[in-house]
Amino acid sequence: MPRNPSKVQPFSVREFFERFPSEESCLEHLMGIRFGLRHSCVKCGQVSTFHRLADRPAYTCAHCGANVHPCAGTIFQDTRTPLRMWFYAIYLFVTTRHGVSGKELQRQLGVTYKTAYRIGMKVRELMEEAEGLTGLLGGHVEMDEAYVGGRRAGGKRGRGAPGKTIVMGMKERGGRIAARVIPDVRKDTLRAVVLENVEPGSVVSTDELMSYGLLTGDGFIHGAVKHGAKEWTYYDYRTGETHSTNSIESFWHLFKYSVRSTHIQVSREKLPLYLAEFCYRSNHRAFGNLMFDALLASL
Repeated sequence: MPRNPSKVQPFSVREFFERFPSEESCLEHLMGIRFGLRHSCVKCGQVSTFHRLADRPAYTCAHCGANVHPCAGTIFQDTRTPLRMWFYAIYLFVTTRHGVSGKELQRQLGVTYKTAYRIGMKVRELMEEAEGLTGLLGGHVEMDEAYVGGRRAGGKRGRGAPGKTIVMGMKERGGRIAARVIPDVRKDTLRAVVLENVEPGSVVSTDELMSYGLLTGDGFIHGAVKHGAKEWTYYDYRTGETHSTNSIESFWHLFKYSVRSTHIQVSREKLPLYLAEFCYRSNHRAFGNLMFDALLASL
């Protein structure tokens, strides 16, 4: 990851169209990422050069004539939408801050809403798969749960409003973030999520929710800030650690604002994909224009 994210230049629209002026350039880029234009042929075993076929989106081995299809087994397989439109949709996803709605993709790509929605969900699935390849969080990890969605019935708002989905976020200090949809905030539920995503022995910061009391018994160095007492940071003199949940709360603020403003509403069933999308952008924000290549490389 680049050491100084502030100096990484964003991927501009002009740069995108200079890199991918045609369908041919997109297919060649995909072939290069997945297989390479010169590699060991699966059929004949020879290191060979692969040449583009004129009548189909495939390449052929110069030695034995075996065909390689770069789109096979990816989100682009069997699509009738031009590959360049898919690439541009991915570009929009990695350069935005608040996400891309189906209606926005429809306007930008000039396709039907059904096609735009499918493209958007496929890109989110790709981001979710890419996030699944990362390891456990470690170091100093902030944790906080949030309540997303729901309607204000009878003027009721906040966590008690009906229809809300509970999500749990974990963020390394200065590092990666992970988020999961959870059914409740009971001790067993939170414990399972933490053990699945955080390295044992890590320093963890939470709020005063009693369910987090389990963490010390599991070997974590746990500190809690008491938001109810207007406490936002807590210094533990025993361990020398300063505890707060400001970073993960900032992520939830951005995520919930984006859902309200960009997507209006997200179903509970699809929420994990939207969480994966925002986590992917947060975890790769220092990559700049390399975020686009990193996402395609996960294919």
